Amino acid sequence: MNKLAIQGVIFDYGGTIDTNSRHWAEVLWEKYVEVKVPVDKESFREAYVHGERTLAKEYLIFPEHNFHDVLRVKTRIQIEYLVEQGKLDAQAAHDNAYAAKVADLCYDYVLKVLERTRPVVKALSEHYKLVLVSNFYGNIETILKDFGLAPYFSSIVESSVVGVRKPDPAIYQLGVDAMGYPADKVLVVGDSFSKDVVPAKMVGCKVAWLKGQGWGNEVIDESLPDLIVTDLPEILPYLI
Repeated sequence: MNKLAIQGVIFDYGGTIDTNSRHWAEVLWEKYVEVKVPVDKESFREAYVHGERTLAKEYLIFPEHNFHDVLRVKTRIQIEYLVEQGKLDAQAAHDNAYAAKVADLCYDYVLKVLERTRPVVKALSEHYKLVLVSNFYGNIETILKDFGLAPYFSSIVESSVVGVRKPDPAIYQLGVDAMGYPADKVLVVGDSFSKDVVPAKMVGCKVAWLKGQGWGNEVIDESLPDLIVTDLPEILPYLI
């Protein structure tokens, strides 16, 4: 097994550290089914997209919000949309507390995933400088502290703070700048082919693609990443 010749690692957060390669839409849908929210998957997907667009436009998440708070806001927006669109009965949504139940289950899911991914981040931090590059809402530092991840990252590049979002390669260039090493000595670890792999390669980084259950409809070229894994711990033998 050939070791990757790098000096630092840039991590994506959502879909990488918190779900270990599962797109958040799939995690949420799994919990909708578990709670027995009476909507079909296509309606849910519409609500998910509406929620993400709403959060991109409106200031509803604050720096002090932890990830449980974020999930509560997301699921509330989704359920309200489904009610407004006539896809879900308002009284049933209220009586069954669908939004709160889905959020709680998703938070518990992340806590379990972190038992597998946090040790990877910790192990790499003992050998490499780590930087986080994430599309987020201005509260990623609070989330990292809540999940015991904050000590492992020397710098954070967060879209809502720096004013540029993936898939714009400029956000990865900011990560490279924060790292302070040549781009070709930096490994980017991310789950999204279009938002992580492609822009990171455009700025000259090496890339480990955490390939898993994505959103779909992406054009994939598996020759582009330097490494493809399906479980975050699989990257360790290539780096340590």
